[in-house]
Amino acid sequence: MKGLFIVGTDTDIGKTYVTALLLKKMLEVGMNAIYYKGALSGAELVDGKLVPGDATYVKEIAGIEESVENLVPYVYETAVSPHLAAQIEGNAVELGKVVEGYKRLSEKYDYVVMEGSGGIICPISYGENTLMLEDFITELNLPSVLIADAGLGTINHTFLTVYYMKQKGLELKGIILNNYDGSLMQGDNLKMIEELTGVPVIAKVEYGSADLDIEESILRGLF
Repeated sequence: MKGLFIVGTDTDIGKTYVTALLLKKMLEVGMNAIYYKGALSGAELVDGKLVPGDATYVKEIAGIEESVENLVPYVYETAVSPHLAAQIEGNAVELGKVVEGYKRLSEKYDYVVMEGSGGIICPISYGENTLMLEDFITELNLPSVLIADAGLGTINHTFLTVYYMKQKGLELKGIILNNYDGSLMQGDNLKMIEELTGVPVIAKVEYGSADLDIEESILRGLF
């Protein structure tokens, strides 16, 4: 089994969208892959049951057949940071349960792509048993890919995220720029990000794209 963790520079950066395209590409080239997310907040209540929107979206776009219930162990209705949603709803995230769910999927699939919640400094549980997003990465010993917006402000957001991850000893395989339009500014953003961070931009995703333009060798090399 091989795994990969997807980190975003911020909330609503297009992390789930790009993750779905990544998994879609993996399945298209014959990689036996699955999606996983430790905790999800802001789920929709449908017929008395919480539906994890991110997992449902990835499942539909990528063509995943696994039951959505097996893809997210902690689902919250309140649309706030997982640690606060857990406090409000009285169901704190336990690292052991998240790891257990990951390992169950790894017994069935060759590749597990695990999506994070928010940015890298995201509290999952806070207080007596504090749990940060990076604890998922370190406990499962996963390399990561960073999703960033291609537009104005991305140099700062991306550099700070990469710097933090390097300081924590977290392996970062590459950066994917979302909403890329090929403009002079965005081209310069890409150049500056690579030069300042030393991490390659491995793919650029245009707004509304239905596919991830990435070479299979690079894709497989992430794992």
